[in-house]
Amino acid sequence: MTDAKPDVVQYPLVADQSTFGVQAFAEGLLSAFAHDPVFAIRDFTGQAQFVPGSFESAFLKIVIKADSIVLTDGVKEKDRLEILQTMREQVVEIAKYPEIVFASTNISVTRLGEGRYRARVIGDLTFHGVTQKNLWITPEVTMGGDSLRAKGDFSLKQSEFGIKPFSAAGGTIKLKNELKFSFDIVAQKEG
Repeated sequence: MTDAKPDVVQYPLVADQSTFGVQAFAEGLLSAFAHDPVFAIRDFTGQAQFVPGSFESAFLKIVIKADSIVLTDGVKEKDRLEILQTMREQVVEIAKYPEIVFASTNISVTRLGEGRYRARVIGDLTFHGVTQKNLWITPEVTMGGDSLRAKGDFSLKQSEFGIKPFSAAGGTIKLKNELKFSFDIVAQKEG
C-alpha cells in the first residue's frame, strides 16, 4: 500500500494587480538638492507553488523584464529621460541583461493568524549577469479563496552585482550603493 502524494498547487503571479518598486537614495556634495528616485517594475511573471495546508514543496520564481523599470517620481521630463536612459544603458545595461530572475531554494512558513503567514524565502537572484545566492526575503502572506498576496521589502547593494551606482555632475550628485525593493504581489490559483 502506498501513500498518495498531496498535489502541489500553482499560483501564477498577476502583475497588473501587484506593485513592485525600487527606491534609490541620493548622496554626495549636492545630495540635499537631489531627490531619492523611485522606480516601478511594470512587467514581471512567475509563480508560487506549494501543497495547500502544509506548504510542502514550496517554490517561488519571478522573472522581471529589465526594460519595464520606469521612473515614477514627479521630475521634469528632460531629467526623467536622462535618468532612465542612464539607468537602462549604463547601470542596469538592459540590452546585455534583459531579465532579472529570482528563484527560491528554501521556503518556510509560520502561521500568524487565520489566513496570515510569515514566510522566509531564501533564493538566488540573478541581476546584471551576477547571481547572488541565499538572498533572504521575509514577506507577510495573506491567503483567501483562490488568491494569495505577499507584501514585504528587502535591500541589496548594487556593487554585489557588479553595478557602479549612478553618478552625475562630476560626482557631486550620485546614488548610494544600497537599493530598497518593496512589493505587494498578488497570485491567483491556477485552474
